[in-house]
Amino acid sequence: MEDINVKELKDRLEKGDKFVFLDVREEWEYEDDNLGAINIPLGELPHRLDELEDKKDQEIIIHCRSGARSGNAKKFLESKGYEKVRNVLGGILAYREL
Repeated sequence: MEDINVKELKDRLEKGDKFVFLDVREEWEYEDDNLGAINIPLGELPHRLDELEDKKDQEIIIHCRSGARSGNAKKFLESKGYEKVRNVLGGILAYREL
């Protein structure tokens, strides 16, 4: 799936659209500032994949600080058979600049 920009994400969050929202930053980053997503740090994702297993058919939107870690998470999930995965371009830094 195509990645998503922060404007589209903001619009979808405000509308209450249904999707799985995943934050792959470290816990301390998440505690500092978050958008209400599920927090599974990138390094823990392979070991916590079972938490997403029942969401495999849903759209999953992943973000991090700048978009790099979430891009890696997207590739990892796609390699595990997840097909509806989107990366937030620019991450939370770009989101907060809106």
